[in-house]
Amino acid sequence: MALYAIGDLHLSMDGKKSMEVFGGRWTDYVNKIERGFSMLTDDDVCVLCGDLTWGMSLDDALEDFRFLARLPGKKIILKGNHDYWWSTAAKAYRFFEAHDLTGFEILNNNCILYGDYALCGTRGWFYEEERGGEHDKKIMLREIGRLETSLKAAGEREKLVFLHYPPKYQGYACKEILTLLRDYHVPLCCYGHIHGKGCTSAFQGQFGETLFKMVSADYLDFVPLKIMC
Repeated sequence: MALYAIGDLHLSMDGKKSMEVFGGRWTDYVNKIERGFSMLTDDDVCVLCGDLTWGMSLDDALEDFRFLARLPGKKIILKGNHDYWWSTAAKAYRFFEAHDLTGFEILNNNCILYGDYALCGTRGWFYEEERGGEHDKKIMLREIGRLETSLKAAGEREKLVFLHYPPKYQGYACKEILTLLRDYHVPLCCYGHIHGKGCTSAFQGQFGETLFKMVSADYLDFVPLKIMC
């Protein structure tokens, strides 16, 4: 049972907002996703780090979730900034059950166990005090609280963290999230959100005790990153 991660699939099976319009690596991206996931088995686990679908509601996203459900492996979902379908975990689970969509778990104010590890995470947010307003500040504080709730839920287990937004990018650093990663001795943090030319400015590598890895789908050429076996 291997653990993988990938973010930013940006599915639009109805074709209304296909990423094909961007060309480059996004050309034929749905087939690339399918090929990328073919390396997984049904026993494997893949964390999807946000921005799964352009669907504005769960009903709009139905075909996208059906596509994901057909792919091998169990999927752990966390929210991205473009996941407009997101409401509550309870509503999503009812939707999955009603449409016979299996193999999904939601990472939100909780942790999910993987062997001796606990998978923790939340969306995160970009916020700079000199640029952000009170609305952005409230969102950031809420995301910090959700991450700490997730980390606390893990108890004494070793914790791996998955975010949508990077806590470090170019000259930006979310000190509060980096402090949580330090205080809870997190050895690995995966994130998405960054695309295209921005990938060259993404922070990857060791910072304190934590190894940072970017898992945006186009950066990975749509092949989920294997984290451990």
